[in-house]
Amino acid sequence: MMSEHCAELEVKHLCKYFPAGRKKVLHAVDDVSFRIEKGQTLGIVGESGCGKTTCGKTSIGLLSRTSGEVLFRGVDIHSMSKQERFELTGHVQMVFQDPYASLDPHQLVYDIIAEGIRNHKRAKNREEEKQMVLELLDMVGLRPEHASRNVHEFSGGQRQRIGIARALSVDPDFLFCDEPVSALDVSIQAQIINLLIRLKKQRGLTMMFIAHDLSVVRHISDNIAVMYLGNMIEYSPAADLYKHPYHPYTEALLSAIPIADPDLAQQRKPIILEGDAPSPVDPPEGCGFCDRCSKRMNICRKKRPELREIENGHMVACHLYNEIEIKEEKKTNEV
Repeated sequence: MMSEHCAELEVKHLCKYFPAGRKKVLHAVDDVSFRIEKGQTLGIVGESGCGKTTCGKTSIGLLSRTSGEVLFRGVDIHSMSKQERFELTGHVQMVFQDPYASLDPHQLVYDIIAEGIRNHKRAKNREEEKQMVLELLDMVGLRPEHASRNVHEFSGGQRQRIGIARALSVDPDFLFCDEPVSALDVSIQAQIINLLIRLKKQRGLTMMFIAHDLSVVRHISDNIAVMYLGNMIEYSPAADLYKHPYHPYTEALLSAIPIADPDLAQQRKPIILEGDAPSPVDPPEGCGFCDRCSKRMNICRKKRPELREIENGHMVACHLYNEIEIKEEKKTNEV
């Protein structure tokens, strides 16, 4: 697929709307743009209903777009032919949120993993196919004898490992992970995250990782995008976001992360957000976070803030960081 100088995935002004009753439209994703370079992981976070999963699914073509562009190695995913879409599945695969619902409980593990190998004709014969399946099982931390068992015999963590092996069976370059650990126990979450980090290094994978918990994406992501009400409100290199969050919503999310040290935990004051997010069916004219923000200004109700770069690679959509708008706000207050 196209030039090696292109980003692995580039999303430009992506919008995804759904009909929501009589003459109403739900703005699930509203003018979102980002790039993921080869070998990097973008973590997308935000509370439930913010549009992060819809953004991810539309970005890999699982959902049709309303407007905007999605380029995989320079080629628009949503303009591909049926054959090109099939070829794309050899490059882009998905790890689902629920390891119980995403796998047939009565199917053999061998057949689940071998399906992709067969569909993309990766093995020359049955013996080579078997070798590939066993190698994939070993890669995700499962044993050869697991291949002959039904999925219902496995725990949630083991099922997610099977789901990851299935995704890797076509030797993809890009993994879309849709909250892959949210349905698992905390101890198992760490194991799956570490597995994905190891596979990324070993296979040079590019990843999009969806989560609602900032602590989950911290170690796996190169860059993190924070979404709220269908909009991207902050984008930053991962380390910078944790050291210096700019958006008040990001500050609130970070303040909710548990700290293992009880003394430090007592010193920190969590930011409690009041009220609920506005309806995406009837989004406000200005900033969607305005009514929940303790730092809001008059302009926040009137104008939606644009995503702008504050420092190297760190972008935020907030009027607090627009000097011109702050000066105008002060003049208005003085009058």
